Amino acid sequence: MKTKIIILNCFFMKICQYLKPISISLSPNTEKDDVFLALKLLFQPWRWQREHISKKSANKSFFNIKLEEEFKNYIGIKYAFSFNSGRTALMAILESLELKPEDEVLLQAFTCNAVANPILWTNLKPIFVDCNKKTFNINTEDLKKKITSKSRAVIIQHTFGLPAEMDEILEICLQNNLILIEDCAHSLGAEYKGKKVGSFGEAAFFSFSRDKIISSVYGGMTITNNEELAIKMRKFQEKISYPSYFWTKQQLLHPIFMNWLILPTYHFFGKYLLVLFQWFHILSKAVHWKEKRGLKPGYFPKRFPNALAILALNQFKKLKRFNEHRQKIADYYFKTLKNSRFELPPKFETKKQVWLRFAIKYPRARQIIKKAWQKNLLLGDWYTSPIAPKDTKLEKMGYKIGDCPNAEKLAEQTLNLPTHINISLNDAQKIIDFLKN
Repeated sequence: MKTKIIILNCFFMKICQYLKPISISLSPNTEKDDVFLALKLLFQPWRWQREHISKKSANKSFFNIKLEEEFKNYIGIKYAFSFNSGRTALMAILESLELKPEDEVLLQAFTCNAVANPILWTNLKPIFVDCNKKTFNINTEDLKKKITSKSRAVIIQHTFGLPAEMDEILEICLQNNLILIEDCAHSLGAEYKGKKVGSFGEAAFFSFSRDKIISSVYGGMTITNNEELAIKMRKFQEKISYPSYFWTKQQLLHPIFMNWLILPTYHFFGKYLLVLFQWFHILSKAVHWKEKRGLKPGYFPKRFPNALAILALNQFKKLKRFNEHRQKIADYYFKTLKNSRFELPPKFETKKQVWLRFAIKYPRARQIIKKAWQKNLLLGDWYTSPIAPKDTKLEKMGYKIGDCPNAEKLAEQTLNLPTHINISLNDAQKIIDFLKN
């Protein structure tokens, strides 16, 4: 009887593996240990918000402190503060800068509303700068044109893990007295001329959301070397509360349901289960409907709950392996797509890219993505709008069509290939075969 159960279990696992899509998102980084850790924490609600193991952690969770310490050491920075999201981390920076209402913050288009919204939520004005068509990063010529007497700060995004041209950007900031903030949501581990991204500006923020370099479903970090700014960030962190137990439970359920139920059945009914779970608030959405209209959901700004800090720490330990794997998959894409009709991303000797996604360009990118999804290949569509997601109300973000033509063009021509730890070379070859056909 026991042998039959083992055989049936193996058969079931193989069927699930066969049906499971090759996906770029939907918690792509999670491995077995991450799922079992989330399951364990699900039954330990006393550990969800805060956990004190030593006197040092009297004011905040021990695991938050540990994550912040490891993060500081890794980047080579003096101060780090954890939050429940990259949005809250950016809010912490902007609040700490004490800018005046309607001061302008420059940021690139071809980004997510998660960057624009914290600017709006802190009563500042986002000014969108076009991007470079080859690197997907900010266009420095357009940046110079859009600086005004009201410009106070610029947010530099290292898109898809490709570091921006920091020497030129630092010079522009110096000449125009602009505060430099680095958006490292895509780029944990990337380097520019041997120096980690996040260590160039006055401050930087990172994201640990469900489809980033490391993931705790939600989560973020802000870092700085500026002591005065750090004092204000610490005060901001201390004055905000933890998210609700219900919200934390939603995040813990995400990797469990995604890996054991939704993804294995995605091609048949898993995608509808995901919609239903989100509809009934069993799982949370990556982007709340309010954010698409410039409004702030109630779970921002919040502190980083202890349970998610534990998940993030577990992922952080695997960062080196994750990024080495991404490089291996990216190298394979470069090799196999070298003589194809797809335009490949750039490679630079002075930059260490981390390849969050391998972004390629093709005139009919949207049609390719749609056909790939029909074949259970869930290729990426970052970004189908100059400000993603595509149903974001651009006017609510302060963006007008025509403001950033390069970004608008890229939104039509870009598709992303997966590089995460659960993509094998065999999976990559299946994607290549599909694209070449």
